[in-house]
Amino acid sequence: MSRNLVVAIAALKETHRETIAAAAKQHGFTVRFFNSDQEALPALADAEIVFGQSAFLAQHAPRLRWLCTPSAGVDQFLAPGLFASPDAVLTNSSGAYGTTIAEHIVMVTLEMMRRQADYNGIVDRRAWKRDLPIRSIRNSRITLLGTGDIGQEAAIRLRAFSPASLTGVNRSGRNPRDLFDRIVTQDFLDAVLPETDLLILSLPGTPETAGLMDARRLALLPRDAFLVNVGRGSAIDQAALEQLLRQGQLAGAALDVFEQEPLDPAASLWECPRLLITPHVAGNMTLDYTVNRIVAQFLEDLDRYCAGQPLLRRISWQRGY
Repeated sequence: MSRNLVVAIAALKETHRETIAAAAKQHGFTVRFFNSDQEALPALADAEIVFGQSAFLAQHAPRLRWLCTPSAGVDQFLAPGLFASPDAVLTNSSGAYGTTIAEHIVMVTLEMMRRQADYNGIVDRRAWKRDLPIRSIRNSRITLLGTGDIGQEAAIRLRAFSPASLTGVNRSGRNPRDLFDRIVTQDFLDAVLPETDLLILSLPGTPETAGLMDARRLALLPRDAFLVNVGRGSAIDQAALEQLLRQGQLAGAALDVFEQEPLDPAASLWECPRLLITPHVAGNMTLDYTVNRIVAQFLEDLDRYCAGQPLLRRISWQRGY
């Protein structure tokens, strides 16, 4: 019986497909490529491995042994009984998105601190005003809520701007690669927030992170603080954040993720002052480097799968990451 690999990722280029096909052949797999989940449906019946990002694929692959999603987040795969095959394992592509999301963090931080939206309005009016007070990353107290790949890559880049401090907040209390000036666990988050000029969230979507930045914790931030969220919208009380921004209790916020996506066109958040909105673009597959890393990581785990070794990016069903 042939061993079948189904790949359903539209963002792959022909060079990616050729590389995957060569690796699959080497390991004795027949590989079929599709640009959508629906196209892949007939091939899922006998798929042993699926490389794709939709829960639809897991629901319709009864012989599945391993699903690798090209996403870092796995929220959609965690519902009990979702997988048609109870023996399937799940891996993600964490480690591929740090570069692009870290650059996004720097971009929106500079936009907020240097008043780019205000200057865009001035230019649109063909005016010549040059004296808006601005802020600097230099000497800012930065707190990174989440110290995984994204938090680490952001810390590397932000360090170049000479901040006053880089504080990481995580569950373990460990300082990955010694990138942070200090690490605290989430138990000490309330004590850190009042000392924060820039709060960056890069948390996964789990029951533990849902509502972590509620109204009470948001109110602990100084009124001249900035907030950036590139993790999951569920981590922040969106209504409470909007209220603080409208009342001038925060200097600004940049949201790339939201409680419900797409954001409703009628949502009041679109007109919220001091808010920079991007439509969940910080970590998608529009940067070649990101896609190259996703494919390389999948092939690394494919080698391990075929050798009977543990997969490097296996998701814990209990932790949700």
